[in-house]
Amino acid sequence: MTAHATPRLLLTVALALVAALFLAHLADASPAPASAGTARLAGLAGDVRTADGHRYDTRDDTGRTMDAAQIAQTPDGTYLAVYHTLLDDGRFHAAVATSADLRHWHRHHDFGPGTHQASLADDGRGGYVLAYEKDPRNHIAVRAYGDEAALLHGRAERAYDAPRTLSRCAEGTPSITAVRGNTIELTGHYRADCDTDRQLRATLTGFRDWHAAPDRRLDRALQAWGNGGNLGDRAPVELEGQRVLLVEGQRSRGDFGSWRTYAYDPASGRADRLAVSTHGGSRAFANPSATLVTDPRGRPALLVSLFIPGQGAAPGEAGQLVYWHKL
Repeated sequence: MTAHATPRLLLTVALALVAALFLAHLADASPAPASAGTARLAGLAGDVRTADGHRYDTRDDTGRTMDAAQIAQTPDGTYLAVYHTLLDDGRFHAAVATSADLRHWHRHHDFGPGTHQASLADDGRGGYVLAYEKDPRNHIAVRAYGDEAALLHGRAERAYDAPRTLSRCAEGTPSITAVRGNTIELTGHYRADCDTDRQLRATLTGFRDWHAAPDRRLDRALQAWGNGGNLGDRAPVELEGQRVLLVEGQRSRGDFGSWRTYAYDPASGRADRLAVSTHGGSRAFANPSATLVTDPRGRPALLVSLFIPGQGAAPGEAGQLVYWHKL
């Protein structure tokens, strides 16, 4: 071996190591493949034009807009919706309504001024748990109702107003993900540094013990799509035996036309953009939720609810969109 062979050999080895590390980095950076659940969700929820039923600008029988509506179904087949409306007093009011056909809604109860972003879940014992954001001093409020009649008349048996532990400015947009005995599991947002909404996970035990923590994994999945604004509402649904989240992300804070909807797989930590096609070509979608229901014709279906902001909406499509696809 000559005197010049050793440096050349070392350089070759070094370059090979750098190349190997670079390829390993690319492999680590490559996103995991879309799960069967997110793929199925994208296939069903992506095209409003082929839905088995839909309604744009959904309103109740008093003319109130049903913004950020989340819909559930009772054992007898009745549909329940919780939603909010900005009224003439300048405050949001959450309300509950019922429907037999997903198009026409009868409002039963107004939960009062300063209530919004409502989420509803049955408690497995014939009753319901309701969570909403409450102002002033925006925080998450949780209420328990013994049965459907109590919910429709606003007669809560238990109440809890959560302390703000992650932000001194705001915590809200709750979504109830599970009710397990005396423990309620929720997700929501907190105003990080009193500046931008980020994701949280929380538990409420016995309507007295509250614990909340940031969900930075979900934050990272949405920020990977260039969402530099608020990261807000989300709702779980189970498809293909997998739990998937529909979640909203805002590319630019203050730009309501930049809200987009994503399907997030908690198992892989990957978010996939949900490309929604409406009849008129709306571009912005917020406050997503989805649930499995029996549709008005008696068939299993996926029901999707999205709010279309005025910015980015096609003519006649702004407001609450509800649509469903049979399974």
